[in-house]
Amino acid sequence: LKNLGITISIDGKGRAIDNICIERFWRSAKVERIYLNAYQSISEIVTDVDDYIEFYNYKRFH
Repeated sequence: LKNLGITISIDGKGRAIDNICIERFWRSAKVERIYLNAYQSISEIVTDVDDYIEFYNYKRFH
């Protein structure tokens, strides 16, 4: 990445407030969907997360 001029930026431990929207999204995804299922493959997880993103963005009350 360095050779391509890309700088890696990590806020560090305890800095979730800097990225609160995505942290909240993943908390909701885990509690409402991911932890409730026993997946048999990575493709099942990917499909379910894609479905959840669609639900979260267009149907879920915020």
